[in-house]
Amino acid sequence: MSSKNVEEIKAESRSLRGTIQESLAEGSSHFSEDEYQLLKFHGTYQQDDRDQRAARKAQNQDKAWIFMVRSKLPGGDLSAAQYLEHDKIAGELGNGTLRITTRQGFQTHGVLKGDLKECIRRINASGVTTWGACGDVVRNTIAPAAPIDNPAHRDAQRLAKEISQAFLARSTAYADIWLNDEKLNPAGTSGSSSEALGTKEEPIYGKQYLPRKFKIAIAIPPRNDVDVYANDLGFIAQVEAGEVKGYTVVVGGGFGMTHGKQDTYPVLAKPLGYVDRDQVIQTAVAVVTVQRDFGNRTDRKRARLKYLIDERGIEWFRQEVQARLSFGLQPPKEVRWNTVSDLLGWHQQGDGKLFCGIWIQEGRIQDAEGVNTRSAFAKIAQEFGFPVRLTTNCNLAFYNIDPAQKSAVDKILTEHGIQRPGDLTPVRQLAQACVALPTCGMALAESERVFPGVLDKIEEVMVELGLSEEPILIRMTGCPNGCARPYNADIAFVGRAPGKYALYVGGSLTGERLVGLQQKSVTLAEIPDRVRELLEDFVRDRFQGETFTDYWGRTHVNGPRPKPEQFHVEAPRANELVAAGE
Repeated sequence: MSSKNVEEIKAESRSLRGTIQESLAEGSSHFSEDEYQLLKFHGTYQQDDRDQRAARKAQNQDKAWIFMVRSKLPGGDLSAAQYLEHDKIAGELGNGTLRITTRQGFQTHGVLKGDLKECIRRINASGVTTWGACGDVVRNTIAPAAPIDNPAHRDAQRLAKEISQAFLARSTAYADIWLNDEKLNPAGTSGSSSEALGTKEEPIYGKQYLPRKFKIAIAIPPRNDVDVYANDLGFIAQVEAGEVKGYTVVVGGGFGMTHGKQDTYPVLAKPLGYVDRDQVIQTAVAVVTVQRDFGNRTDRKRARLKYLIDERGIEWFRQEVQARLSFGLQPPKEVRWNTVSDLLGWHQQGDGKLFCGIWIQEGRIQDAEGVNTRSAFAKIAQEFGFPVRLTTNCNLAFYNIDPAQKSAVDKILTEHGIQRPGDLTPVRQLAQACVALPTCGMALAESERVFPGVLDKIEEVMVELGLSEEPILIRMTGCPNGCARPYNADIAFVGRAPGKYALYVGGSLTGERLVGLQQKSVTLAEIPDRVRELLEDFVRDRFQGETFTDYWGRTHVNGPRPKPEQFHVEAPRANELVAAGE
């Protein structure tokens, strides 16, 4: 372990170089702790196969070191050629799978240290970068993935790329280490070169970059498919007469916390103001630099923007942002949402072409158990060349499909056992789990590998209760960091220890409400019974046509503002229900 803290490591890193290049030239299986912290900025996490830990330790062997490489794809957009190159890399250098992230990126898992440079080089050669996909910088900017040909959706994708380019770190460390000083020109940028990015001075990030990661989302009402309130900064499109006039700005969202540490908690973003379209980038820079200058650099658990705003107040924050702008922030616009779901199945784009949204179990593209998504998607990309969009719900859409090609695409999907929307319950379509074991070093419990089985049992309960078609948002994570966004789901399970989870209830189908802790620890085996109890109450007490989201909001006390203890202290068992209308 390093004796330095992360702030010291960043400050002394020579613009994020550290000794990564020297370590790459060595024959060792892994990097030092200091190097590991810097590697994140370059888009990779050092991990080990935790399934092998006990056996290797018993044989006095080192950990089975591996690396996860994350590609940064603004708006989740990539060409067929870029998709195919990621598929090849996964097969040749990774573990044979691709994992879609909740930030519309790709993760290649199981890369060995000796293959790391080649993996990153090949990703860049395809026109995609991993630079800034991780680390204390602005991460991948997310936007509605639906390739609908209207001004709002076109602008959201364009804006995602503009924001991504504006916050790309200027250090040449990435090109020097991974690309042999070749030009860095990631997809969606124009004319970015090693000269343009070459200055050691970071005009936005400064010497020590940001206190923690920073997440930005763009949303288009009424579909909150990006979970905009879970982000540090959100831009919500204001569409009038079919045109984007500007964006309502929300700030201070974030879901990471630590079990039992009551000064850590999830927060939903709060309205800051409204800006015209041509003021968005300046506003984003102002928000990010306030966090840079005032964010907590002594306690990384409290370093996110949400804590700064909670400590200083939204009015203080608004004044600080306003002082950095050449125009006045306008009052935020009213916003209404109806779902966080993706558009799955076949849809018209609006330009005579079609897109096909495909559900992917936990976002894992692989060939397994008769569902061969990896082979199917590679075949479609190879034969037709359709571009791809990845969603924040970890699904995928092929787009720009001629109607005459629809039957050929359907044939490939059917032949490869791909589930279609009609094959899946609403619960299954909405559900989401994080990666967790065996690759994530933060995982306290299983998530991705056990979640399908958990849903099987929950669906059995729902059939018995006549709820098969009910849209209930269920999410699971292996630890409290919240990568699968559990804290605004209807029902969520958050890992505490092997086989044990905290049970949270009370979020919403629109992503606008936070959960409360119902039970501090339930075993994996107990989950179906706990869910049954919740759903039996729902069946007994719901109004006709009422969703679980609406039922919970009507029958349970929600304070005017979430309190930190609601995520750490179990809800009271008695007097929990209130009379309708109170």
